[in-house]
Amino acid sequence: MWLWDYIMLIRQRQETRRNVRVPLVYLGTGAVGICALWLIFGWGAQLLCNTIGVLYPAYISIHAIESSTKQDDTKWLIYWVTFGIFTVIEFFSSLLTSVIPFYWLLKCAFLIWCMLPTEQNGSTIIYRKLVRPYFLKHHESVDRIIDDGIKKAAGVLKHD
Repeated sequence: MWLWDYIMLIRQRQETRRNVRVPLVYLGTGAVGICALWLIFGWGAQLLCNTIGVLYPAYISIHAIESSTKQDDTKWLIYWVTFGIFTVIEFFSSLLTSVIPFYWLLKCAFLIWCMLPTEQNGSTIIYRKLVRPYFLKHHESVDRIIDDGIKKAAGVLKHD
């Protein structure tokens, strides 16, 4: 009889485990907490931060390309322009990563702010307040420089 009681106890525990459901909010909060701790203390924080900043936006950008509306295309192009500018600035000022405490956590929060599914997310604000005015002011001279470079490159290629 002892073995039978033991088997029944195991079955009761299995049934109890099946009935216990962890709310999705707890799982999400736990995942965010683990990511935050990893970004603060973990090895490979840069990789995790850049993965968060690229994976979801890349997936949604593909959806935007495949959709028939132009509005979502523009939204994600603005995100990628902001992401690219930030990445170039970060590359040339690598001192930031060692001087600013919790840099990777802050960068990840910034990227999440830039990709929020709202009308006025971070990338839209940065684009409209900083990037667009600067672009409108300087794009003609930059276009001339690019055109001159293309002409010179074509001339070099013709002579060879």
